[in-house]
Amino acid sequence: MHVEPCIVCYMLAWGIYSFAAYIGSVKIVLSLFSYKSQSELIESGPDLLELRLDKWVGDPVQFIREKKGHETLSKIITVRSEEEGGFFKGTPEEWEEMVNPILPYADYIDIEQKYSRFAEAIRAKGKKVIASYHSYSMVHTPQLRALEANLRRYGDIPKIIVTPESHDDVFSLIQYLISSTSPICLGVMGEEFRYARALFALFGSFFVYCHGGTATAKGQYSVGEMKKILNLLRN
Repeated sequence: MHVEPCIVCYMLAWGIYSFAAYIGSVKIVLSLFSYKSQSELIESGPDLLELRLDKWVGDPVQFIREKKGHETLSKIITVRSEEEGGFFKGTPEEWEEMVNPILPYADYIDIEQKYSRFAEAIRAKGKKVIASYHSYSMVHTPQLRALEANLRRYGDIPKIIVTPESHDDVFSLIQYLISSTSPICLGVMGEEFRYARALFALFGSFFVYCHGGTATAKGQYSVGEMKKILNLLRN
């Protein structure tokens, strides 16, 4: 692995002075395919819940109405397409039909670029939009900047998830986070570089997505594991 020494020194120096603030500000998202036990939900202590409707088991509206322990948690509604790592194979119109019934209970709606035409109406209802992009390949800085700009055109918070091919790629992504001046969520797909999930949370990613017992994506840490990692880095 080759990383320029000046880059390493810069990131270490930046971390010494700034990482504590970012640990406090990152929001830990508990991503769910189905309802977990009340004790598990409360004890894990996430900041937000993500309901993955593309593989949800049961009625998500009933879950929100009847289950206890999550009333104070903001909720992200996601219908992840198969092309971007999920299970939804429908049309944009079917995506809208799936989202609409639960929209009144949501705080954030995850919207991929292919569904961006619905973003304006959703934002008009007072919901925040996570404009998301997931790639099975690495996206480098020039393309990242263009992608982020496109996502910000319809969303409040860009979420960009890529697949690094080397440790150098991970360092490059950390640099990108450090240079960001507006909230952004950055993450990785897969297990090979899963440690980057914690590093991105440390260096400024707005969200970090975790599981509560059943992973909704390969390489996820549990909420408890992520909290322990960040606390160890902080202390």
